[in-house]
Amino acid sequence: MVQRDNITDVDITIRFKHGTCTIFLFVDPMSTFADVSSELLEILKERYPDGISSAKSAPTALPEDASQIAYGVPKSAADHTQGWKPLKAGSSDTPVSKGLKNGAMVAFAFKDGKGEVDFDVDFPTYDDEVEEEDEM
Repeated sequence: MVQRDNITDVDITIRFKHGTCTIFLFVDPMSTFADVSSELLEILKERYPDGISSAKSAPTALPEDASQIAYGVPKSAADHTQGWKPLKAGSSDTPVSKGLKNGAMVAFAFKDGKGEVDFDVDFPTYDDEVEEEDEM
């Protein structure tokens, strides 16, 4: 498993979300998004070698290049059902420069051939839990 050698007191946790998947990463707040993307892609390749799936689509192949990862933040911090807006983060930007704090939730998606992205994030609901219990 991918692991950083040393986690410091200043590191922040970021919850990277895609479909029903959540990847928790300890991130140096001054590291670049290029470094964060590389680490995230390495973890995804280890965990999901056949691609990552979501409720809306079949498994999506992982990109070869971490620069193909795009990020989004909730349109409303209080209501995640309102969707996601792109986080315009260049490769040299840092989490701090983009206003991310400890525990931040960030969607990720892969750019298509046109450079467009669709942030597909699912949150379990109470109804999902009830249906699951009924099936047992």
